[in-house]
Amino acid sequence: MTKDCGNHGGGGGGEATVRRLCGAIFAFIIIVLIAIFLVWIILQPTKPRFILQDATVYAFNLSQPNLLTSNFQITIVTRNRNSKIGIYYDRLHVYATYRNQQITLRTAIPPTYQGHKEDNVWSPFVYGNAVPVAPYNAVALGDESNRGSVTLMIRADGRVRWKVGTFITGKYHLHVRCPALINIADKTNGVSVGENAVKYTLDYKCSVNV
Repeated sequence: MTKDCGNHGGGGGGEATVRRLCGAIFAFIIIVLIAIFLVWIILQPTKPRFILQDATVYAFNLSQPNLLTSNFQITIVTRNRNSKIGIYYDRLHVYATYRNQQITLRTAIPPTYQGHKEDNVWSPFVYGNAVPVAPYNAVALGDESNRGSVTLMIRADGRVRWKVGTFITGKYHLHVRCPALINIADKTNGVSVGENAVKYTLDYKCSVNV
């Protein structure tokens, strides 16, 4: 009987130790999460600003049956407006759409880090060769082309992380939308940069969602 009681008491002590250890770990996790939340609230992270600065058009031709060949280089300026938070752009792809239909391939932006109050300038090429366009979009695109001005949407989708001191957050989705009205008919509105290539200044603000 004495032996059984000793075993029971030892088991109870072990369970109590495990409970205290688990309680301490749980309390530590809660404290860390509260600290991160307070720092986040105090710093008030702001989404980066994106501006579509210009577009150089090398080709933009709609042929039958509803095939679009396009090739242009865009310049995007992005600014980290935070004074105490850095931004990691882990993955970012840029492409063009027309009336919600993708009309170019996705071009990858190299992963980069953007420091406090820092500006980055990216100049990717976006292009597509004989991309099929939906019939109703082809009609609208043909009408706009005949009028001389085409309205596209330059998109950038990817993942970002925030850096506060030595702490780095998990990954967040980044969605950027930049409207681009390009006057392809009147080349005098742009600057000739080569044979059949015209650079148009746009300076359009983009919407950013994180």
